[in-house]
Amino acid sequence: QVQLVESGGGLVQPGGSLRLSCAASGISVRINNMGWYRQAPGKERELVALITIGGTTNYADSVKGRFTISRDNGKNTVHLQMNSLKPEDTAVYYCSAGMRYWGKGTLVTVSS
Repeated sequence: QVQLVESGGGLVQPGGSLRLSCAASGISVRINNMGWYRQAPGKERELVALITIGGTTNYADSVKGRFTISRDNGKNTVHLQMNSLKPEDTAVYYCSAGMRYWGKGTLVTVSS
């Protein structure tokens, strides 16, 4: 049974940082394209960051230079380091393996 469990969300002030984690079981993050997506209230889910099997990373224009996706093969975990957070980054963040498997999400709220 495949499970993706996100953690690390919370309330942070503008300009602050958070590190999200996605712990995978029943599937290897090393041999899947792993992505972070987000969905803000009233908006569609969008891709935030992707790391491919080969290690190539891609980012939404809105987060380039601020967010970093990484993969820990030993812990079978994917991380999203988020710096210089803005109120418009507020959303539920989801981890996905190949857009086939999804976690339940973790809420990130950026507010003063």
